[in-house]
Amino acid sequence: MIRHELIGSIIRVINSKNTDLENVEGKVIDETKNIVVIDTKKGIKKIIKNQVKMEINLKGKKVEIDGKELVGRPEERIKK
Repeated sequence: MIRHELIGSIIRVINSKNTDLENVEGKVIDETKNIVVIDTKKGIKKIIKNQVKMEINLKGKKVEIDGKELVGRPEERIKK
């Protein structure tokens, strides 16, 4: 599990149940219990966490993570 604030991070969807979201990349501008909102070159996209695998750029390191591991309130994830 990632114990890091995602807002401001760059993410790229590498696998999704919705194939239209694959390879979507952008900056995280908001996060809720089940959704990550990213600002892409083509506009704002809402990504359902438990339906994707993503690559997150954290402090210069690229980390691949299953979105299911991020489901939950961000503030509770950071405290764990």
